[in-house]
Amino acid sequence: MNWTGRLGRGHGRIGSMLPVSATLITHNEEQNIGAALQSLSWANEIIVVDSGSDDATTEIGRKFTDKIYRRQWTGYVDQKNFAVDQASHDWILSLDADERVSPALASEIQSLVCSTPARSGYRIPRVTFFMERWIRHGDWYPDYQLRLFDRRHGRWEGGRVHESVHLRDNPGFLKGEIHHYTYRSLSAYLKRLEQYSTLAAWDYQQKGKVSTAAKLMGDPLATFIKAYLLKRGFLDGIPGLMAAVMGATSVFFKYAKLYELQRKDGD
Repeated sequence: MNWTGRLGRGHGRIGSMLPVSATLITHNEEQNIGAALQSLSWANEIIVVDSGSDDATTEIGRKFTDKIYRRQWTGYVDQKNFAVDQASHDWILSLDADERVSPALASEIQSLVCSTPARSGYRIPRVTFFMERWIRHGDWYPDYQLRLFDRRHGRWEGGRVHESVHLRDNPGFLKGEIHHYTYRSLSAYLKRLEQYSTLAAWDYQQKGKVSTAAKLMGDPLATFIKAYLLKRGFLDGIPGLMAAVMGATSVFFKYAKLYELQRKDGD
């Protein structure tokens, strides 16, 4: 793995605190970007990497930072690593445009960097707002995300979807939450499902996975049972039921599209 050393760049403290660079990647996020950046107003700098937005995303972004970079879309992993590389400081907090740093998390991070952190990265619980309520059960919670890390010890890795930060050592855990405002409607979910399931199917094929009748029937059912019953998604009412069904549907479409790819390869 190629971690580039930056011991001489951005390593100094500001006062008694280690400086933190916040990074985001965007594309047509005018509905989200303002609130996301506002939640990062405490960070020492904010880096935005935009892949050709044709709405007001970058104009809104400039109200919060002058470090906005425009570049062609090259995939989630590469875009996020590019954002990390533009940062002036080694401690990185990565946020998606539809996420917010809760006040409790902001306070926790600021307290953490007042001294040398014990770990080189930290997993943060993420809670999703869906159908006018916070979903705190099922597969959607606590949905830990490794978003705060020292870039000298970690980089973004992964396939076309489901990218994540890989650390050289084990991460710690924080208690403050990332607030996730995803899926404003079922139509928005279905639109994203179409895109993500296609990318996931390509990743599955590359990894040598095979779609079978057992996978098409069994994996979605197992996903639903796990989320709704074992992880008590039913405690979130009808939105919890919908989240469990949506999770199962996502699994079905990934394997259905993988089956399509297998048929094309067999022709």
